[in-house]
Amino acid sequence: MDVAELTRNIMMFFILPLWLMAGFADYLCHRAADIESTSGPKESVLHLAQFGEMAVPILAALFLDINSLVILVMIVCFLLHEVTALWDVSYAVSTREVTPIEQHVHSFLEMLPLMGLVMVVVLHWDQFIALFGLASPRFDITLKQPPLPWAYTTIMLALVLLFEVLPYLEELARGLRQKQRTVGGG
Repeated sequence: MDVAELTRNIMMFFILPLWLMAGFADYLCHRAADIESTSGPKESVLHLAQFGEMAVPILAALFLDINSLVILVMIVCFLLHEVTALWDVSYAVSTREVTPIEQHVHSFLEMLPLMGLVMVVVLHWDQFIALFGLASPRFDITLKQPPLPWAYTTIMLALVLLFEVLPYLEELARGLRQKQRTVGGG
């Protein structure tokens, strides 16, 4: 197995699954912290924003040929995610206790995307340095050839739906219900 294949396997079978586990662990921390009664739906919206900011580069990595455009989008999304994460934590600590366990989970949620981005850059160094005029950049949108195995892609998307999308939508729904009860007086 060459280094490029090993790096891809680490991203596919270690980084992404561990990141999904950390995201679900964060959701469990929020449930334990009863955020619907403390920070409310605003914090849930920030969580969904972070999810969206990372969904774009993940979907790009799963389906598109990695070139300068895709790497640039990944970098921008990562930076947006970091800004939103700071906003999220700043808001959360002003309304509720953020436990050491949750803080530790957050460290995974910040570092795993950075690790994935660095691995993408290593695998596509020529397209990364092309962003700085040191090679010929490609800015086309092309499907990955060959595509990732359909079983892997299907399983990962199903896991994202089950352990990220649905739990965080449920978190938002809990917060909105609690806000409605509080505003409605009942």
